Amino acid sequence: MANHGILRRQSIDVPLLITALLLTAYGLAMVFSAGQLDVRDPALEGLWKRQVVLIGVALVAAWTVTRGSVRLFEWSAWPLYILSILLLVAVFFIGSGGGTARSMNGWLTIAGRRIGQPSELAKLATTLMLARTLAAQRDAVRSLLELWKPLALVGVPWALVMLQPDLGTGMVFIGICFAMLFWAGVPWPLLVMLASPGVSLILAFSTGLWGAWFLILVALVLWYRPYLVEGVVLVVANLAMGVVAPLLWDKLKPYQQRRFLVFIDPAYDAQGSGYNVIQSKVAIGSGGLFGKGFTLGTQKRLSFLPEQQTDFIFSVVGEELGFIGVFVALALFLALFLRSTRVAIRASDAFPSLVAFGLMSAWFVHVIVNVGMTLNLMPVTGIPLPFFSYGGSFMLVSWLSVAVMLRISAEGRGQADALGL
Repeated sequence: MANHGILRRQSIDVPLLITALLLTAYGLAMVFSAGQLDVRDPALEGLWKRQVVLIGVALVAAWTVTRGSVRLFEWSAWPLYILSILLLVAVFFIGSGGGTARSMNGWLTIAGRRIGQPSELAKLATTLMLARTLAAQRDAVRSLLELWKPLALVGVPWALVMLQPDLGTGMVFIGICFAMLFWAGVPWPLLVMLASPGVSLILAFSTGLWGAWFLILVALVLWYRPYLVEGVVLVVANLAMGVVAPLLWDKLKPYQQRRFLVFIDPAYDAQGSGYNVIQSKVAIGSGGLFGKGFTLGTQKRLSFLPEQQTDFIFSVVGEELGFIGVFVALALFLALFLRSTRVAIRASDAFPSLVAFGLMSAWFVHVIVNVGMTLNLMPVTGIPLPFFSYGGSFMLVSWLSVAVMLRISAEGRGQADALGL
């Protein structure tokens, strides 16, 4: 009974909580700054006040979730997953776009009012469901065929998101999948082979790069020696990607082609698709070491910087607070990643460990893609920056993820104490 009492006690992971609160406060300050303009923009007036309300709602929801248990999270995985799939289907009938993603239907919209993005809930629900599935798999994975169930679980929401189309969120689902498979102990050669068709599709636009990659893949298949059928299918799939890539390019819509070409050279469409990236790079580059001062960024104040409250809020950080501000923001994110990984390591069993690592990987992909996007190291995909970007559904799910992580940390610590570790 004594051990049971130890396991049930509350134990707040203070470093994790403080890091998340600091990121949220930093983000709120930048949302406030985003609304300080020299030209009137009704859409940005008082935006920070609405963000305060959204943060308050997210914190209350997070506190409620911390009252639950890891077993409750495991039990709720299926209902949440099914609900998220239904909502993802619903956006095809009552959905709309927004921000840099006006061309896609990602927001549930009722009476002309956007009420949230189901894809945000789907990330959390898929992480829980994938963790439950992988935790139940006792035998070591030796073939790609054994991964059909986790791949199907991720594949359904991923396909629905890509049909919106929302490339940025689709990348997050892929990141979650590979990170959790790695954490579950899937051998790295299998992960490389699993990713190989996608890599071939990307590299097919350069014959030399694709040829080198194909030779490396063949060598890997011969060394790892998967089942004969799997090896043959892999080689054929990679050959097929090399052949169909030019055909897929012709099938892309003009705006999709422009985004890809702009990623290579923003000047290709400087007044159109390349405008966002060019203005972002100018803003960040002009910040220097210490920045132009809080609320004083000229690119932002003159409304040259697009979507400065959401997708390009990191550009505001770079322009106004300079290298120092960027360093502090990235250091806080690094602290969040490291602390989350520690929670995953100390978790009481496989399910919470996989959940913690999966949630961390989702944040990691968001940061890498968003920051890379503002620097033209990634294509513009309309993906927000965790705890910084303005928005209700993303802030809510980010703090629900923190709450789940805090609960996992508390139970993991209790287990360690009970065992005298």
